[in-house]
Amino acid sequence: MTALEKALTEFKEVEHAAQGKSLLHSVDARAKTVVVFLYIIAVLSVGLDALQGILLFWVFPIVGCAMGGISYGEVLKKSLYTLPFIAFIGVFNPLFQREPELYVGSVAISRGWVEFVSILVRGLLSVQMVLVLIMTTGFYRVCRGLGKMKMPAVFTTQLLLVYRYIYVLVEEAIDMDRARKSRSYGRKGYSLKMWGTFVGQLLIRTVNRAQRIHLAMLSRGFSGGLPSMGSMRWRLSDTVFVAAGVLLFAACRLLDVNLIFNHMRI
Repeated sequence: MTALEKALTEFKEVEHAAQGKSLLHSVDARAKTVVVFLYIIAVLSVGLDALQGILLFWVFPIVGCAMGGISYGEVLKKSLYTLPFIAFIGVFNPLFQREPELYVGSVAISRGWVEFVSILVRGLLSVQMVLVLIMTTGFYRVCRGLGKMKMPAVFTTQLLLVYRYIYVLVEEAIDMDRARKSRSYGRKGYSLKMWGTFVGQLLIRTVNRAQRIHLAMLSRGFSGGLPSMGSMRWRLSDTVFVAAGVLLFAACRLLDVNLIFNHMRI
């Protein structure tokens, strides 16, 4: 299996996981979206130097996976794909923040490195919670939930179409890669010019296919909004779910983790 085929398989695995039946799957998409949004706010509000406070929030993705019947290992592995982009945000912190922040034995760790690790952890946790949301809801239902919460239709529709365009892009890339291999006679190395042509042709093919898809949508009455399939009902259990999330996030945010660690040392 090539890297492109593996990527497409993982996309389909995410959509397949959203068809499951668990305690978290039964929660309204709007309730889960609100809880994930509040979770990200709570995580990002923790100070960059309060690494212990951020680690406390790690329990929520694990609990979410347990409630959704999905593997935390799979969520962790998928979240690591975003690690280079997250690392780029704080890559310069160790260079500019050099004053000692903590000591591990006799080794001093600078404030910049603490902040860099803190950025990595909070970024991974945010991505993991978004993955839990999508894997227990489905991207279409998330977009529908955003629409029900009065999010502009232009935003939700574009968000869904961009998500679907990823499938188009990967499928076209797989077809082109197979055609290239069938004509390469076992050759593995290619010049930079060839890869430039490959990327250019991929862009042209995907744009043409996207235009055909758009024309097909217009011929079926597409008017810029998402079609409603099924109803979404807000129940008492959804209110309890959101209230519990708010209380737990507030407790973790206001909890003095350093004081707890000091008591444990005593």
